[in-house]
Amino acid sequence: MRKIALAATAALALSLSLTACSSTGSDTGMKPEPSMSQSTDMGMEKTGDFMGLNDKTVQGSVTVADGTLTLSGFSSDEGPDLHIYLTTGTDEAAVEAGTMVDAVSFDTASQTFTLKDVDTADFTYVVIHCDKAKAVFGAAKLS
Repeated sequence: MRKIALAATAALALSLSLTACSSTGSDTGMKPEPSMSQSTDMGMEKTGDFMGLNDKTVQGSVTVADGTLTLSGFSSDEGPDLHIYLTTGTDEAAVEAGTMVDAVSFDTASQTFTLKDVDTADFTYVVIHCDKAKAVFGAAKLS
């Protein structure tokens, strides 16, 4: 009796193992999951509206999507060395810890920048900064 129960248990375990390993015609388990940097560059759009800081004027909107940062309706007070940064805050320390995107023109309403090897999920602000004066002119909170 014991041998029969043991044989039945072994047969059941073997059939469950084979069933679990069989193909159902779908290979969804074989596809790699997209990495965080892929998912943030593709399909995830963040936007924000600029506001001036430190008695400076900055206006317009920003869109971050598909590996680009686009300014629309943009204008800023003039500065000798304006750059655009992706940051986690709006103070000087956040700018220093952030990622510089490129130089920005204070009087060009539409500007587009390519974001190379940047995981935009790491950042919550786009900051307009005068590198020469070490001054934040304005920022847009991304959402």
